[in-house]
Formats: sequence, structure tokens, C-alpha cells
Amino acid sequence: MAVVFLLLPLVQLSASPGASDESEHLNFPLPLEAYQELQVERANELGIAPEDLGIVEILKVRIAADPFNLIATLIFFGAVAHTFLATKFNKLAHQFEAAHLARIKSHRKVYVQGKEPVSFRATLCHFLGEVEAIFGIWLIPLLLSLVVLEPKGLLTAAYYIDSRNYTEPMFVVIIMAIASSRPVIQFAETCMRGIASIGRKTPSAWWLTILMIGPLLGSFITEPAAMTIAALLLGQQFYHLDPSPKFKYATLGLLFVNISVGGTLTHFAAPPVLMIVDTWHWNLPYMFTHFGWRAVLGVAVSTLAYYLVFKKEFVQLDRKAKELEAESKNEPEPEPAPLWVIFVHLGFVAWTVITLHHPAFFIGGFLFFLAFTMATHHHQFDIQLKSPLLVGFFLAGLVTHGGLQGWWISPVLSMLAEIPLFIGATILTAFNDNAAITFLASQVPAFSPDDFLAGHWVSKTGKALATAQGLEYAVVAGAVTGGGLTVIANAPNPAGQSILSKYFKGGVSPLYLLLGALFPTCVMAACFMILAH
Repeated sequence: MAVVFLLLPLVQLSASPGASDESEHLNFPLPLEAYQELQVERANELGIAPEDLGIVEILKVRIAADPFNLIATLIFFGAVAHTFLATKFNKLAHQFEAAHLARIKSHRKVYVQGKEPVSFRATLCHFLGEVEAIFGIWLIPLLLSLVVLEPKGLLTAAYYIDSRNYTEPMFVVIIMAIASSRPVIQFAETCMRGIASIGRKTPSAWWLTILMIGPLLGSFITEPAAMTIAALLLGQQFYHLDPSPKFKYATLGLLFVNISVGGTLTHFAAPPVLMIVDTWHWNLPYMFTHFGWRAVLGVAVSTLAYYLVFKKEFVQLDRKAKELEAESKNEPEPEPAPLWVIFVHLGFVAWTVITLHHPAFFIGGFLFFLAFTMATHHHQFDIQLKSPLLVGFFLAGLVTHGGLQGWWISPVLSMLAEIPLFIGATILTAFNDNAAITFLASQVPAFSPDDFLAGHWVSKTGKALATAQGLEYAVVAGAVTGGGLTVIANAPNPAGQSILSKYFKGGVSPLYLLLGALFPTCVMAACFMILAH
């Protein structure tokens, strides 16, 4: 009965004859251009030119125009802070679980169908400690605030959710599931084994191959697919050898940064690039000549530098790998998937990538994929949908929260020159998905091609970016450079963390991930900005 009363407002909303017509006239959130007139009025009150209005005054005007801006941002930063506390919740969960097990040993009771009793507190803390669930959890206070504080309440909340684009979360769920299937992993492993054989297939050879070649595949098969394959292979060839925690985090940070920049060789694979290619008319030659070769150089320099830093530890890992290989030598190898099965799976990957902007097509293709895996079950791993669904939930939460952050991100970006803009975009990316940063930049009037002279923007110091279109280049370069600093900085990162978190005691620490990603981030910053002058 309680459920009926909870659902009654939704039923009433959908049944209301004027609800759809009324939602068409909603203006939430306020479009960025709606603030311009208010800022001009405020500048006139202060007796200054509109362009001289400071960032603090601009934000005050925007909060006054819609107070929910501040509430949404406080909730968003609450979710960000929660990600740093995820390991604490996991530790609490283990403590509650241990106390629960000790308690039920002395108080045995019989439950339905012989089930073991579950600790609600431990389960709740496990859920709160799932990084992939955090942004979805914080949607609860966001939507409740919308319903309570906005004039049209539930109608506004429903309109806002309906106006979001959740194609990318759906795509990531499906590409993760397909890319982690046994035939696809077998194909990727076979290709990379050929390269790793140059180094006699040692853990160091595998590590170099996966971290240098895997991320660059993101420019062709999309970054989420490249992340899934690279993370799975790293788990099989590196993390299972249990390297030191420092080496684990350095590798994870390097993987995230390399994946973030590895998709910039083309204009159709990286989410932050896809957001602006149509608006700014970037194409394949532009991407490769301005971003691609710098990304390849940065990936190579960062990976080789970390290899030299941890060279001594590789010696121990090589020894451990030989011992494990000797122990498993007599174990029978499972039959490899036939070539025709591999080709069909690669066809499903290609279909999903080609139709990535059309959910009806790639979801339909995924249903055929599931049917095919059932028909070839003896060649397949069991399809695990928990991790892909959690990652999709994470990204959907980020899309929902991120859509309400443009009010402060846009003026911050528009007030910066090229170098400060690059640094600002890199830092902002750590707190929001880099695709959201570039999308907001594409909506800022200051980034219009009309503001460039002869295709180049000249800074106040008189220096020009000889190989790029100034502000446009700086914001995209900053967004992809900072894509490895946190798990929320780049859409594929949650997929990598979901696959590799089992190798980190207590889960992945956001602070140690940040430290592991700092050096490759600095290398990429040098490649994108110093080499651009």
C-alpha cells in the first residue's frame, strides 16, 4: 500500500492532460545566454563595463537569478567529497561484517529457505563505498531538492531528467560487456602477444605493450572499449602478480592518463572531442596534426619514465611470473574460441561503435550479441553485467549532476587566456567529466571562431599558438590532459576502476590515484602546450 502512495504523484503527473504541454514551457536549467542581460544590468549598477564584471559578481548574479544553482553545486561537491571517503565506508563495512559473523555464531536462527542472515549495516556501507554508485546516490538529494524547492516541483524534475542525454552511459554499458567477452579479449591478447614477444613476453614487456598500444586503440574502437581491454589484460598479465601498492597506483594513474589522451588521434572516438567537432569544424587531419602526434609522444615518454622508475621491481615480477608459469604448466588449457566466433564478436564491437549515437541500434545489436553468446556458450566467459551496469549508473549520475554545473564553469573558462585556460580546464576536469568541460566551452561565445584572426588567437603577451586555434585548442588539450586525475575525470575511468579495484586492498584510493597520475599529467601538459608554441 505504501508503494502505491509513493507512485501516486508519478501516475498523476503522467496522467495530467496538460503536463506535457506545460513541460514544454519550462526553462530549467536557465540557458547560459539568459544570464548575459542580468550581468549587464549588474555592471550598470556598479558603473562599470560588462566585461569588467568580476567572477564573484558574475556568480552572485547567477545565483540570484536561480538560487538552485548553488544548491545543485553544493550537492555535486558533496558527491565529489564522498568519492574520497569511499575507502572509509569499505573499512566500516568489513568491521560490521566481522561483528555480524561473530554475533550469528552464538545466536543461530532459521531463516526462509535456509538463507544466511545479512548485515544491513555492512551491506549499506558496501553500497556507500562503491565509487560507481556514489553519483547515483547523490541524485536522491538532488531530485528531492528539485521537487521541494522548484515552483513546479515534480514536473521540473521529470522535465530535467527527460532533457538529459544518456546515450553515452548506455553505450559504455554495452561496449564494456562486449569488449570483455572471451573472444574479444583473446583477439586483443593475441595481437599484443606478438608485440610483447619482442621482450620475451615478460611482465615488463606486457606492461609496456598494454600501456602504450592499448590506449591508442581508443582512437579507433572508442576509449571505453580500449579501457576495458587494457584493464582486463593488465589484470591478467600484471596485477595478478601482486606488485607493490606504489607500483599499482602508478600503473593505474598512467593507464587513465594514457587512455584520456590516446583517443585524440581521430575526431570520432574520444567523448571530449566528440562534443566539439561539429561546432568547431575539426576533422581527422586537424586532430592528428594538432593532438595525435603529441599524444603518442606523451604516452611513450610517460610510460618509459615509469618503466625506468620501477625497473628493479620488474625483476621481482619476472621471477614471480616464472614461478606461477611453472606451477600451472601441467594444467590443461581451454580450447581457444574459433576464428569465426572471434570475427562475429568483432563485428558486434564494430556495430556498437558505428551506431554509438543511436541507442536503438546498438541496444538491438546487444540483444543479438546475448543470443549469440548463448549459442556459443562453451567458448564464452559468463557475461558479467554488474560492473558495466554500475559504470553506466555512475556516468548517468554524472550526466545529471554535470548538467547543472554550467552556470559557474562557463564564466570561469571564458575569463581565461590560453595558458590559464589550459591549466583551468585540467583542474576542472578533475571535478567533472572532461566531455562536460569541452561541451560547455563550445557554448561560450568567447570560443567562437569569429574571435580568431587568420585562424589563430593572439594572447595579451603577443605570443601566438602557431599550430592551434588558441582557446579552442587550450580547453580541449587541458580537458584530455586532466582526464586521469580522478575516476570522474573521464568517462572510461569508472570502467577501468571497476575491473581493477579487486587488486587494491579496500578499493582504489582517490588520493593515491591522483598522485599516481600527476607525473604523466605533467608530461602530457608539456607535450600539448610547450610543443604548441
